[in-house]
Amino acid sequence: MSLLLTLNKLNSHKRIDGLGGAQNYRKVAIAACFGTFLEWYDFLTFATLAVILGPLFFPTNDPNTGLLASLVTFGVGMVVRPIGSALFGSLGDRIGRKPVFMITIVLMGLATVSVGFLPTYAQIGIWAPILLVGLRLMQGLSAGGEIGGSAVYLTEHAGNEHRGFKTSFLQLMGPLGILVSTLQITLLQQWLSPEEFQAWGWRVPFWISIFLLLIAFKARMVLEETPVFLELSKNIKKNESQLINNFKDPEIRKRMFLLFFCISSSGAILFFCVQVYTAIFLKTSVRLSPALVDQFSIFATIVLFPLTIFAGWLSDRVGRKPVVLGGIILGAIFIHPAFQLLRYFGTLHVESSTNSSFAGMGVIITILSLSLGLVIGPQTALLAELFPAKNRNSAATLPHNLAAGWIGGLLPLIVTWLNQAWGNSLAGLWYPTLFLGAAAIATFLYLPETKRINLSI
Repeated sequence: MSLLLTLNKLNSHKRIDGLGGAQNYRKVAIAACFGTFLEWYDFLTFATLAVILGPLFFPTNDPNTGLLASLVTFGVGMVVRPIGSALFGSLGDRIGRKPVFMITIVLMGLATVSVGFLPTYAQIGIWAPILLVGLRLMQGLSAGGEIGGSAVYLTEHAGNEHRGFKTSFLQLMGPLGILVSTLQITLLQQWLSPEEFQAWGWRVPFWISIFLLLIAFKARMVLEETPVFLELSKNIKKNESQLINNFKDPEIRKRMFLLFFCISSSGAILFFCVQVYTAIFLKTSVRLSPALVDQFSIFATIVLFPLTIFAGWLSDRVGRKPVVLGGIILGAIFIHPAFQLLRYFGTLHVESSTNSSFAGMGVIITILSLSLGLVIGPQTALLAELFPAKNRNSAATLPHNLAAGWIGGLLPLIVTWLNQAWGNSLAGLWYPTLFLGAAAIATFLYLPETKRINLSI
């Protein structure tokens, strides 16, 4: 509720820095953010229930194999995100940002609701995991068009002033999706017996998607096309697909790589480390109770909200580059020792349940959330600012979804597999550590400052 009130006050005036005319930024921000929240809620509910879905759809005598199979299915949705971004990003440059929004939100909503009605392996055998993977592919395609494209849409409406602060709210939708999903599952597990939750309770978060879909669809119906795209449409006779042209232009190609490697991959790694893998680690390696892990997940999300908005605000003052670079460096330095400390304090809590162990885990999660907030706070604005208007949607969405899908989305699977291969629950964390270290060097050397860019050009 506080987020909606803040957005309600934000830019409630009718004029948008000379770019949007009478367009009401408040209406745009709420509708765009709610739609993106639904995409993330739908997409990440599967991750929240990965431990539950494993034995239901991938029965095996080895729980580690079942967990890996469930994570593979989650990763499949992430892997196809770049395909969705290439398709819908190109459409966004040709037919406009808004029509693509309407298509992606419907695809995601229908796929998610269908998961809630899927028979399990015990009911239809091998068809259960096949159908589940098919729906995850559908989710991944729609997420590829939504996540990244929504950043361009909102940033083009935001105008040229205070873009970092205005657009940072969009980055809260992923954590908010996890928060709502986690709260639902926590309440359901309290209200239902373990047998009831295993039998049908896990389906409820997927069923609820139909109501969220109707609200999001209605909110987006009243949105207008971005002023930048409308102006662009007047100046060119035909909106050609810019996807191939992006790779032919050396400067755009360079910026697409920087977006992929430095900004989006770093943000995706930190997001999945903090918001997804931490819960998996605490449940499977430390063996904390699911209820306690859910409390920490909620805490991590709540802490991230003000940190993300602060980072967006700070980037309007000191620049996007130093804020993002600070978050990447902090993540590279702290991820591995953070999980060592989480294991130490978690084991201590299991053995003695002391307040100091609980507080220690809270401090560690806060620092991890800070590194994530510093990267994603300015990220929405950066996605749009790096590219010219005519090919912005396709140039921004492809590398962003490639990073989120192939780097971030596969991170839980890769880290879990490396841990099992080396027989050490921390061995796999060297992968995100080394990646962030290399990204920090590239960011420092090559990432341009973009906060003063005019989006109309």
